[in-house]
Amino acid sequence: MIYQKEQALGYRYNGEILEIVAWGKNSLRIRAVMQGEIINTDYALLEPEPTKCIITVQEDKGEIINGKIRALLEYIPGKKDCLLSVFHSNGKLLLKEYGDGGALRLKSREFKPRIGGDFSLTVSFASDPEEKLYGMGQYQQTVLDWKGSIAELAHRNSQVSIPFVLSDRGYGFLWHNPAIGKAVFGKNITQWYSEAARQMDYWITAGDEPAEILKSYANATGKVPEMPEYGLGFWQSKLRYWNQKELLQIAEEYHKRGIPLDVIVCDFFHWTKLGDFKFDREFFPEPEQMVQRLKELGIQLMVSVWPEVAQDSENREEMQEKGLLIKPERGVDITKLFGGNSSILDPTNKETREFVWEKCKKNYYDMGIHLFWLDDAEPNYSALDFDNYRLYMGSNLQIGNLFPQMYARIFYEGMQQVGMDAIVNLVRCGWAGSQRYGALIWSGDIQSTYEDLRKQLCAGLSMAVCGIPWWTTDIGGFTGGDPNNEGFRKLLLRWFEWGTFCPVMRLHGDRIPSRKLYHKNGNEAMFTGGENEIWSFGEDAYEVMTKYIRIREKLRPYLRKLMKEAHIEGAPIMRPMFYEFPYDKNCWSLQEQYMLGDTLLVAPILYENTFEKDVYLPLGSAWYSLLDKRMINGGVWLTISANIDEIPVFVREDKMTEDWGSLFQ
Repeated sequence: MIYQKEQALGYRYNGEILEIVAWGKNSLRIRAVMQGEIINTDYALLEPEPTKCIITVQEDKGEIINGKIRALLEYIPGKKDCLLSVFHSNGKLLLKEYGDGGALRLKSREFKPRIGGDFSLTVSFASDPEEKLYGMGQYQQTVLDWKGSIAELAHRNSQVSIPFVLSDRGYGFLWHNPAIGKAVFGKNITQWYSEAARQMDYWITAGDEPAEILKSYANATGKVPEMPEYGLGFWQSKLRYWNQKELLQIAEEYHKRGIPLDVIVCDFFHWTKLGDFKFDREFFPEPEQMVQRLKELGIQLMVSVWPEVAQDSENREEMQEKGLLIKPERGVDITKLFGGNSSILDPTNKETREFVWEKCKKNYYDMGIHLFWLDDAEPNYSALDFDNYRLYMGSNLQIGNLFPQMYARIFYEGMQQVGMDAIVNLVRCGWAGSQRYGALIWSGDIQSTYEDLRKQLCAGLSMAVCGIPWWTTDIGGFTGGDPNNEGFRKLLLRWFEWGTFCPVMRLHGDRIPSRKLYHKNGNEAMFTGGENEIWSFGEDAYEVMTKYIRIREKLRPYLRKLMKEAHIEGAPIMRPMFYEFPYDKNCWSLQEQYMLGDTLLVAPILYENTFEKDVYLPLGSAWYSLLDKRMINGGVWLTISANIDEIPVFVREDKMTEDWGSLFQ
């Protein structure tokens, strides 16, 4: 039976309820349950602004129209089912359920019961083989267009699963379900699968251009806060500044050399025990004075916080007693082995969030530390058995992908409560809606290779499509870089040049060689990596990196403008070429160049021993090359030379000013 209930178009038959409601401008939310009632979950979707929709119901069909989007339900009498189709207001079909396949007797919405009351859920749509799909978060692949690919819906170190896609057909689609699963974008069928779910829930919006679609998505899931000024400059990090003296020496050296530095990072195991959330006073005897000295130098301190709580942590017994830890479904209460046996805190529990923030406020924030590095945020279980963990909100299979969003929420809400507005924290993972909790996501423990460099560009652009404008990467890669190796030095320079034109510019890595460290009592402490400061790679590399830090400083006014647009409008900072030039078909296939905002076209060198780049200049503008100082009409490919200290960057003619002309000088 197709029906109207208030502002919802619905269908009910044989225990299933399907309902469609307007959810923001030009957008619909579509939910279905089996043997139950529709559930008002708010995993990522915010309560929308009211919109006027039109609902009509006839005997065997019903439709709902909300601005540029229209959904049609058609009852199929012989099949005793209904078929859902979604259209743009111009009549273009955007999405259609796959149907039963005739004699195949398939189901577009397939609920299979699981013990405990959940269902495994598969939702199938007909596929346009020519469609292009973008987004899905961060996967370590050189894939920008997901058509013909499969994506695991699960987080891993360096993998961020955000189930949102933007289609070149004119829609955006959010699978509003944080369950472990997969998405299949085949030529013959598109499928979304969840291991454990209580209902089907997705959101879809229609638009004429990618910018319109992504603005609707940002309105639906939230926007980043204002970016503080220290987010615009250069950040220095390594694995790891192991004591107060070393950290201050590095900061003082940057100051002495006159090199602008906005942030320095105190990485993991600066603490006593995992889960104590405080400095180890043996290595950091006066953290208050350390923070004060850094502020005198104009440098912010970022400290690492992990979600693990060791068995011998001073907080372990209380947290376990109160049920604030993730619990394995089977086996012993251990979920992480690195750095000692530990369990992982449960951020889906409000009491956990309050407990952890209280500790971090007392031991960090009240010292003047207002910038946190939320590492291991997938979380990084030692055994990635996704079916073996239970959280306060449900099983890991059902809601596990929500963890990084909730982890960021601990610190965002805590800092907001004490009066901060411009909040940014570095997080190693995310999900839909993470951006509204001040999450700056980075690409995890990647390798120091040109292949990984290319993967990160695809990752950054895909994250931008998914509503995550704050994104960064370990310049030089995290693992495998030797400062004395000439090949690595060249890779580092190419990465550093590109990092200058990323939303946040951050040098980090576990450099060779590592060094063992010890406590005064002779017990072994956590090791540290090799040197990773800009003077660690030879004089030639130092000169190039200093040059690009100066360029980054010149970019501050422009970056400040882009950050404001991200905060107010939800606009991405790194933009795939099709975002600015959707009517140029070539721009939908470009994945090794991008727009930084609406003005700069950036084309980094991504291959070893390569000193030129094939660049496409889109139609609709002439372009000024910052390298060879010439104006070139759009709609052409060209090959531009770039020495080891150069990166091809172009300025749109209508945005050209004298300041841009002197950027590289």
